Amino acid sequence: MLRYLPYLLVLALWIYAFIDCLNTPEEEVRGLPKVVWVIIILLFGEVLVGPVAWLAAGKQRGPRPAGGSTPSQWHRGHRTEWVAPDDNPDFLKSLKEENKKDEALLKDWEADLRRREEELRRKERGEDDQS
Repeated sequence: MLRYLPYLLVLALWIYAFIDCLNTPEEEVRGLPKVVWVIIILLFGEVLVGPVAWLAAGKQRGPRPAGGSTPSQWHRGHRTEWVAPDDNPDFLKSLKEENKKDEALLKDWEADLRRREEELRRKERGEDDQS
């Protein structure tokens, strides 16, 4: 099992470098165009030249370009006013308004149902009286 470990590590590094290259924005790629880096990683991955070259020289490391930040930094700087819909007072107010509309509609349906039931009862009594 241990004799396969070096091959697995090479394969893991190869896959990591390939996916990292594909996910890196074009403006963060140094030296060569991104397509050329992908080809280098794929062609020279078995001997580790491609992936190591990508990790060492291909991707811009360190501070991001102006306007860029990591997701956690962005979220710290750009807090939204509400985290969930039920934290938004406007949303809650709209739910209350919809609930009132639904209750009014339900009352109308119930009244209509009572009226129809009463009409059916009258018809049944009228038929019974005529017999």
